Amino acid sequence: MMSKITRQSIFILIISIFLFIFVLIFSFSSLIPEGKEYRKEKTNLLIQKKDLQRYQNFESQTYDTLKKLQSDNRHIITAFDKEFSPKRFIKKYKSSFNSLEVTKVKELDSEENFSVYDVKTSSQISTPTVFYKFLDEINKSDWIIAINFPIEFERNGEVLNSSFKMKIYSNSKDSNNSELVKK
Repeated sequence: MMSKITRQSIFILIISIFLFIFVLIFSFSSLIPEGKEYRKEKTNLLIQKKDLQRYQNFESQTYDTLKKLQSDNRHIITAFDKEFSPKRFIKKYKSSFNSLEVTKVKELDSEENFSVYDVKTSSQISTPTVFYKFLDEINKSDWIIAINFPIEFERNGEVLNSSFKMKIYSNSKDSNNSELVKK
């Protein structure tokens, strides 16, 4: 009994074995190493996605905090943009006192892009409560004002003389513009 294997069958068998060997060599030399590299890159991508999501959440929280602080402190932010005018200051607060004098306006060294002015005032008031009302009004004023202690009170008959120093902080518009140009 002879088996009848035709020439075409042998040719197909040889081509099939050759293709099978080629597929095995190609798989072990190219596909499997690239698959390992793909898995590494996929793992790195997942780590980067988690980091990106964490940073986006942080940015979102920080932005929300910024907006909340800006809305809560809008008065302070706008006060930094107002320029200090000694004449306007006297006009606004003279009604609380018998006399109010701004004796000296001297520009000090710039502190972190803000102009600092030293203002010495003397006033005559009838009671300290008027002075405390004045301090409350300053807190609500258009400027950022720091009152330096000690506050000196001196009695002259029925009138109290007071003197103290104030620093007025206002945003230096020139320094901000020059920094924007530099950037």
